[in-house]
Amino acid sequence: MSEIQNNAETIRILFLGDIVGEPGRQAVINHLAEIRAQHGIDFVIVNGENAAGGKGITPKISIDLLRAGAAVITTGDHVWDQQEIVNYFPGEPRLLRPINYSEGTPGNGSVVLETGKCKVAVIQAQGRSFMQPPLDNPFIAVENEIDRLKELGVNVIVLDFHAETTSEKIAMGRMLDGKATLVVGTHTHVQTADETIFPGGTGYLTDAGMCGPERSVLGRCVESVVWRFKTGMPTRFPVAEGAVKLCGVIVAADATTGRCLEIERFALMLE
Repeated sequence: MSEIQNNAETIRILFLGDIVGEPGRQAVINHLAEIRAQHGIDFVIVNGENAAGGKGITPKISIDLLRAGAAVITTGDHVWDQQEIVNYFPGEPRLLRPINYSEGTPGNGSVVLETGKCKVAVIQAQGRSFMQPPLDNPFIAVENEIDRLKELGVNVIVLDFHAETTSEKIAMGRMLDGKATLVVGTHTHVQTADETIFPGGTGYLTDAGMCGPERSVLGRCVESVVWRFKTGMPTRFPVAEGAVKLCGVIVAADATTGRCLEIERFALMLE
């Protein structure tokens, strides 16, 4: 448990990395209330872009995650893999797609929600290095959005940067030092050990990791992935089975200034 106590002056935020398939989403749904109580969490963000069989998210899954206690669901490059999600976006502002899609794309790339302590903004952006499809420049899109949020008086701001390369993620974090509460990376499914608070007061973690089967290759069946690497032949990558590990990050922040006061990696192995 954090040394910083949960009080009116601080807000504690839990971010959970990419949820992979039915094992990952059921583990989050079943255990989120317990995790919130144990760690004194005020606000929960989950990345759900792999929640539907490892590819995309459906309206039903989105509803289930929100009912379980997620305040915001972020996505990434698999956001459109389930066709029915396209028409769901306009009616659910708490489900985000990357903000750097072109104007006119369904859905929103950011949302501001009221809590009992302060307003919290969540932004979703997608990187461009080795990522498909290539989107507009995320650095410009995010910087412009944070400027807009600051003008509205919102200081607690979390960015989920869904990107492939560590350099692009670190550059985003450094650019936003002093402007965002937390910059956390997603997409690679491997939790990094570089959690830090930058000099300007921004919490940073290169990748939150995943919520999915522990005995797997990024949540997928080991045997299928190994066979593909050995043979080069195409095959399906079913979601793995077995014990699930939940990974993410917890930050405590000043509810008034948005400055990150504490950051810690979160990892929970479920039998």
